[in-house]
Order: sequence, then structure tokens, then C-alpha cells
Amino acid sequence: MEVPLERWGASFWSGVCAELANRGIEDVFIVACDGLKGLPEAIEATWPHSLVQTCVVHLIRNANTYVAYGDRKAVSAALREVYTAVNETEARSALNRFADSDLGKKYPQSVLVWERAWERFVPFLQFTPQVRKMIYTTNAIESLNSELRKATRNRIQFPNDIAAVKALWLTICTIEDKRALKRAKKAKGAPKPDKSGRIIEGRTTVGWMEALNQMIVAYPDRFAPYI
Repeated sequence: MEVPLERWGASFWSGVCAELANRGIEDVFIVACDGLKGLPEAIEATWPHSLVQTCVVHLIRNANTYVAYGDRKAVSAALREVYTAVNETEARSALNRFADSDLGKKYPQSVLVWERAWERFVPFLQFTPQVRKMIYTTNAIESLNSELRKATRNRIQFPNDIAAVKALWLTICTIEDKRALKRAKKAKGAPKPDKSGRIIEGRTTVGWMEALNQMIVAYPDRFAPYI
């Protein structure tokens, strides 16, 4: 039986981080995660200079867990003022306004969700909009992982490791093609395949160069060896 990630503790995540470090990951700048117990502490213990950022989408989703369906749109709109604020002071003011509003008083648990996660949320506010878009949510990787789990769960067994790797690779190709076609449809343009004829959507990340430049400015000494 597959054990949900939220049930794993600090010791498990410490082992995961240690294995990644042993594989050669020497430094981590920013890690966006969804508040899994023990994961932030394990990341910071393995890479002391890393910045752990709580997924904003998860905060919104968790806050809306306690909200009646008819009020969720209004609550989400109020919370938008928090995570789009120009700095921490403005974000705190926006959260206080929501807490003092009729909606905030009606759903105090939603306010508490943000209060509890505040220290892990505010690092997000020190970056420009371009960088914020990159660390705003973990949904993309979670969606990918979900599809990969389906690809392995639906097969009882693989004859060898190579067969398992091939199945995962083909699944990734299918996912990338679907994302590319979806993006092209929104942009009303034709997706461009690479030399192999495949459509690789992941090679196109909007605003990446702007974000990269902002990161170089934020971490000049640490970024220098990689550019």
C-alpha cells in the first residue's frame, strides 16, 4: 500500500535530502514545498543556506478548506491582496484587514492557516514578480509525479529496471506533448518540435531569463560558479 507523503516524518525527509546530497547536489537556493512535516527542517539541515518557501497555492487551498463553497471566491480575492503585496508590511496589513472583515470573522481558521505558515511564506515577498512566478506553486511537479505514479501503479511488475525507466520516459514524453499542445492552443500558435520531432513544452518557461537575472543579483557569490 502506498503511504501518503504527509505521513512521513523528519527522519524520512532527512534521508531523502542526504541521498540527494550524496548524489552531488552541493547547494540549493530556493525550495518551494507544501508544508510536509519535517521537510523544511531537513532541507535547511542539509543545505544551511537554502531558503524554504511554502507553496502559495497550498496556503490558499488550505485556507479555503474551512470556507463554504459560496464564499470561496470572495475569500480567495481577499487573500490575493496578501500574496501580491509589495512587501511583508503590506502583506501583514492585508491579512489583518481580512481577519477584521466579516469574512475573516466568519472563517477565523482560514486566517490561522496563514498565521501559522507566515515565517515560511514571507520569504516569497522579497522577490520580484518574475521570481515569484517561479516559486509560487509546486503544482506543476506534483502533477508530473502523479502521472508517473499512475504509469507504474497500473502495471503489476516490470521485467527489469530498463523496462521501468522506458515506461517512465514514455510517460514524460506524453505529458510534455499534452502540455505543449495546451499551451499552444492558449497562445493560438503552433507548437515547435525539436530536432527529434518531439514537442518539448518544458523548454519554454515564460519570464525565466528575467527571473535568472534577479537571482544572480540576489545571490551573486553563490550563482557565479554556475554561469
